[in-house]
Amino acid sequence: MGAFQPPDWPTVAARLFTDDVEGLVAFLRAVLGAEGEAQGDRPAEMRLGDSVIMVSGGGGIRQPSSGFLYVYVADTDAAYARAMATGSTEIEPPADMPYGDRRATVRDPWGNTWQIATWRG
Repeated sequence: MGAFQPPDWPTVAARLFTDDVEGLVAFLRAVLGAEGEAQGDRPAEMRLGDSVIMVSGGGGIRQPSSGFLYVYVADTDAAYARAMATGSTEIEPPADMPYGDRRATVRDPWGNTWQIATWRG
């Protein structure tokens, strides 16, 4: 059986649609340390560790919509502070969860909800 997905891509990749691709890409880079760039008429392929988040403009059947993503980062508190500095809205401040994560929840200026976590075991 041949390859069924591109090399270095996960089996599942998130895709977010927005009217402001450049802004959301900048948010992902600044807050979560994602790597990637806006691609004009192609989806931005933002890399976070072993994951990919595609960011696309709306249009046609693809209208801007919000997503809810759980993202692991090296430092929840620092990522939360960066998110708040970019105009995100706090949903839950950083707190230790009984299952070992330190987690915060924010809504970015584009309406996406991010649970930002660091596993502490």
